[in-house]
Amino acid sequence: MHRARGCLKPIIVVVLAASLLAVPAAPAREEPSPADKLQTVLENTVPRLEGELAGHGLRLGLPVFIRIFKLPGKLEIWMADNGPYRLFKPYPICSYSGYLGPKLKEGDWQSPEGFYSVTAERMNPRSSYHLSFNIGYPNEYDLGLGRDGGNIMVHGDCASMGCFAMSDRRIEEIYTLVLAGLAAGQESIPVHVFPFPLTDGNLDKFRYSPWLGFWRDLKEGFDVFERTGRVPEIGIVEGGYAVTGTLGAAVPGESR
Repeated sequence: MHRARGCLKPIIVVVLAASLLAVPAAPAREEPSPADKLQTVLENTVPRLEGELAGHGLRLGLPVFIRIFKLPGKLEIWMADNGPYRLFKPYPICSYSGYLGPKLKEGDWQSPEGFYSVTAERMNPRSSYHLSFNIGYPNEYDLGLGRDGGNIMVHGDCASMGCFAMSDRRIEEIYTLVLAGLAAGQESIPVHVFPFPLTDGNLDKFRYSPWLGFWRDLKEGFDVFERTGRVPEIGIVEGGYAVTGTLGAAVPGESR
């Protein structure tokens, strides 16, 4: 196993210990247990990520923020180190289901849009799609509108039925970054899903969409992050999304 640098080794120990406690040992057979699979993924992925992160002045275990755009089909990993979030890497999405617009019901094969989050219990090394994590659909906003369905994941295997599918190598990196953030004390990883960057120009291109009002509701959260580099705290006010603050201590007048 490659030895981790700095504070990384304790993080891996915590992650592996938690996975070993949470996942029962597999019977003797060809396939490795989920814990063994995860350990192999970490051993192969961590050294590569350490080098890339160092090149950006970042390190594994820093707070993580995920932003997804259906168009042009990418998942962005942002990280913060005592300041505004910085883009680490954009990952192309292999596949997502449906069209622009939110998910409405179980079985519509539609990928959701909105403000979600990943917690430790939503990480799934047992996934039949290599590795996965649940983004937390439906959230309070969705439930208030009677939207149903569930098990909306970011996962591997490059195939989607309402989820955001990545290649196996990409999900290994994304999963490791999310797992390290949670193991280092981040309570949840924000996941913001947009149809496209919600600029005024882009919204004007889709001004005849039936979802224009919904996208304008999402725009406040998009704009706060674009302007400040701080992840907005999102609440529900009168049935709609509203920015109620930002995660972490804001610096007055700070902008990205």
